Amino acid sequence: MRVVVDLDLCQGHGMCEMEAPEVFEAGRDSVTLLDETPDESLRGEIEAAVRYCPTQALKIVEED
Repeated sequence: MRVVVDLDLCQGHGMCEMEAPEVFEAGRDSVTLLDETPDESLRGEIEAAVRYCPTQALKIVEED
C-alpha cells in the first residue's frame, strides 16, 4: 500500500496526524507524509485518516 496526499487540497487540519501519527505530521497549511509506504499493520489507522480528512486530500493506492 502507498499513501498519497494531494497538497492542493490539504489545508493542514491535522485529522490524519491524530489518526496515524506514525505516518502523518500536520503543519500550518499542509501535512508532511512521514512514510509513503507504511507497514500493513497501520492500515486501520491510515484508513481512518483517509475517512476523516475534511478535504478528502488523502488516498491509499494498492501496490501490485
